[in-house]
Amino acid sequence: MITSPSGGAPGEGHGTARPGTPLPAPATVFTPEITHAECRKCGTRVAGLDGRYACGVCGWTNDWSEGHRPLPRAEDDPDFPGPGVSPANPLAD
Repeated sequence: MITSPSGGAPGEGHGTARPGTPLPAPATVFTPEITHAECRKCGTRVAGLDGRYACGVCGWTNDWSEGHRPLPRAEDDPDFPGPGVSPANPLAD
């Protein structure tokens, strides 16, 4: 039997499952893909995440809707304060 650092079996004693009950599977996490393209304004080779680009030479950006996958929702952000709550500006203090 494999034991966890706390001395019990894996998945036991963490407060999320009863002993003998398997822990839930972790959520699927998608990592962004680094993509490359040519700037449509000045021709500079640019890199971006999932098909979204910004040129550091001339300032051109492509539209957010041209990306390869949907943008995450605000609720997916671990720092999301909740519905109806205005996020605090950490630089305001």
